[in-house]
Amino acid sequence: MAKTKITVNNNGSLRIEGEMEVVDKNGNAYDLAGREIVFFCRCGLSKNKPFCDGAHNGHFEHDAVAFALPPKKQ
Repeated sequence: MAKTKITVNNNGSLRIEGEMEVVDKNGNAYDLAGREIVFFCRCGLSKNKPFCDGAHNGHFEHDAVAFALPPKKQ
């Protein structure tokens, strides 16, 4: 299986690319219609959740800069 890449976009969505399966809380798969790239909503404004529809434009600010998480709890 190819590695899946998630990109946190400035002021917007999460871009997920690669081989993936997206399921709901009951384990039912979303029909991605053969897509290998999808965008997930982070702002909560999309009418197409969990997918991004661009509703965040002008309503969501986040400077996507990587950082290290604290050590994992044992």
